[in-house]
Amino acid sequence: MIKNKPSIHPLLFPILFFGIAIFCGALLLLLDGLVTGERISIINAFFTATSATCVTGLAVVDTGTAFSRFGQGVILFLIQIGGLGVMTLASLGLYLVRQRVSLTDRLAVGQNLLHDPGFSLGRFLISIVLLTLLVEALGARLLYAALPGEISQFSAVFHSVSAFCNAGFSLNADSLVRWQGMWGVNFVFMALIIVGGIGFSVLVEGVQWLWSRMPWKIKRNRLRLSWYSRVVLTTSVALIFGGALVLFFTEHVAFSRNMPFGSAVLTSLFQSVTCRTAGFNSVEINQMTNVSLLFMMFLMLVGGAPGSTAGGVKVTTLRVMVAFYRAHLLGRKQAVIGNIAASRETVNRALALTLYTLLLVVMAVLLLHITEGGDIPHEGSRGLLLEIGFEVTSALGTAGLSTGLTSSLSTAGKCIIMILMFIGRLGPLIFLAVVQEYNTEELIARPEGDLLIG
Repeated sequence: MIKNKPSIHPLLFPILFFGIAIFCGALLLLLDGLVTGERISIINAFFTATSATCVTGLAVVDTGTAFSRFGQGVILFLIQIGGLGVMTLASLGLYLVRQRVSLTDRLAVGQNLLHDPGFSLGRFLISIVLLTLLVEALGARLLYAALPGEISQFSAVFHSVSAFCNAGFSLNADSLVRWQGMWGVNFVFMALIIVGGIGFSVLVEGVQWLWSRMPWKIKRNRLRLSWYSRVVLTTSVALIFGGALVLFFTEHVAFSRNMPFGSAVLTSLFQSVTCRTAGFNSVEINQMTNVSLLFMMFLMLVGGAPGSTAGGVKVTTLRVMVAFYRAHLLGRKQAVIGNIAASRETVNRALALTLYTLLLVVMAVLLLHITEGGDIPHEGSRGLLLEIGFEVTSALGTAGLSTGLTSSLSTAGKCIIMILMFIGRLGPLIFLAVVQEYNTEELIARPEGDLLIG
């Protein structure tokens, strides 16, 4: 009898590729020529490689001073790899070499990067790479022009790639605080973050939609945005401006900072954009109010769009959840978004993802309380709960913002944060899908009963 070869689930490939990229990146960061002073520890090298590959931005050492230009180049490469997605690059390489991709690879990439698995893989992946390089090059040019004499060409490229990939790594020790009042610089960063966070499929469709509306185009040939793209864009806009309004109130109305009105509006808008997984900050995070930090935790958990450089549970999950609860309140059987109802399977996935994410947050907070202050009485650890909760949410949402806890984490604490960044970049449902794939299907049905709930 011929034994079947053990099959590898296609969703295992992004896990393996990200793991290999992190391992190789950490080994490189341990080399002498990549640091400016003493070698960084093994745990710090792996933490930095994980944060860069998972485009998170949490840092245990200062990127601008601890690493040489070559070391910063390695981090930049890891950010680019993580932003595009190792699975995307691997599939593109396979396509260019063989000029064909198997159905298994095609579906695997489709399920991870797009809302529709039946797409033209080669054409789409080439569009991803070309559009990414074009946007990053344009962003670097604009930053270099907006900061004459203040920023080098390498720094402009580094910050542009970091912003588009929603990584949040900066060569400045204060991130973007020194440029908090410069509207042009802030708008370039916000544009890069938003474009990188709406998802590749929405970006490509948006470009085609804009092109079809050029003055020389015939009106009847104008394209219309798909339902999926409209959901992503409208939800993103609502979160950006709604978040800015809340942060403006909690920082500059409920709590006066004696900041000029224009700067207050700009910093509120920037923080609303960046805390949805970008990781840059134009104000000191540890100086913000507790209300602001709690609301930012919500935005970090939501994140960006599916198939984008952003993390989080995604804006589509939030929109489905809102539609689901609205349907229950109105007594409807379907979760309606616009004029279309989300399928039952979509609603179930959104509920499952939200539940698993919240469980991960609770478990990680409990573990970090054990590793970072399990023997400290409450009187001596006031404020630690919020700091740990903020750190956990930032890592799982791959946001990269911190109140200052990252550098002081214990080795065990750093390992927990690394695991959260890895899970957050790939998504909890990918790991669950892999586990469920190897489970045996239950062929029996049990009698059902009603329980009193609530």
